[in-house]
Amino acid sequence: MRSDISDSELLEQIAAGNQQALQQFYQRFSGVVYQFSMRTVANAADAAEVLNEVMLDVWRRADSFQGNSQVRTWLLSITRNKSVDLLRRKRPAQSLDESDIVEEGDDRCEPGFITGLKEQGAQVRSCMDKLKDTHRQVVYLTFFEELSYTDIAEIMAIPSGTVKTRMMHAKQQLLKCLQRLLG
Repeated sequence: MRSDISDSELLEQIAAGNQQALQQFYQRFSGVVYQFSMRTVANAADAAEVLNEVMLDVWRRADSFQGNSQVRTWLLSITRNKSVDLLRRKRPAQSLDESDIVEEGDDRCEPGFITGLKEQGAQVRSCMDKLKDTHRQVVYLTFFEELSYTDIAEIMAIPSGTVKTRMMHAKQQLLKCLQRLLG
């Protein structure tokens, strides 16, 4: 199979039942799906489960891609939905509402001992992990996947204004947490 085949052509071939196309699609996107899922479920086994569910969904529903967005945007939308579904199944009592904002005096961001770049990276990851799922997803999609707010809005099925608001809150929370950690 050609390696220069477009993402949408791969989906067309998957819809026609081509398993080689699915294998190539998996090779092309499994890392992106896994990493994005990890930002939501925060557990390697759960992220792997989401990856499997997403790829199974792609196999079953490749024909549902209508070309109104990029394939990657469509795929990350499926990934987000599968990740949230898994969290709801595993943590039904925990709300996934976005109203849980880290407040100024919140002790979830206790200052840590920083002795090098590696430890600073760990502190940044720690602050990222303290963000609500919805805020962490917006930060990840913006800075790590380099997606526009419009694409993120489509993936998360929310208005682009909500994406901007979530990013603003996420940045404020990260700043507060990092200020506490870095003194």
